[in-house]
Amino acid sequence: VQLVESGGGLVQAGGSLRLSCAASGSIIQIGVMAWYRQAPGQQREFVAAIGRFGSPTYAESVKGRFSISRDYAKNTLNLQMNSLKPEETAVYYCNANLRIDGDDDYAAYWGQGTLVTVSS
Repeated sequence: VQLVESGGGLVQAGGSLRLSCAASGSIIQIGVMAWYRQAPGQQREFVAAIGRFGSPTYAESVKGRFSISRDYAKNTLNLQMNSLKPEETAVYYCNANLRIDGDDDYAAYWGQGTLVTVSS
């Protein structure tokens, strides 16, 4: 089972990026999926999440600028980021609660992260 992020890169302040996360492996069911980020020297922080049936939630700092979505057929998670700020430079991580083949309970999985750099 793995989560693979893509879409990071360098963007100017005010610009946009779209991140994606693909879940693969012996997955029976996917619960909540989320994005976190970790800036240099900082703790990892919550960005946005979306449940099995929708219902997105966002950190206050990104409300109105970021949009989280998921493609249930492809087991992917997306994050559209608009009006990016230099202080949002960070490694962005995908997180998902997965129930895998052979397990009765969900467990949390993390991707390897994708770097987003916002230049001023």
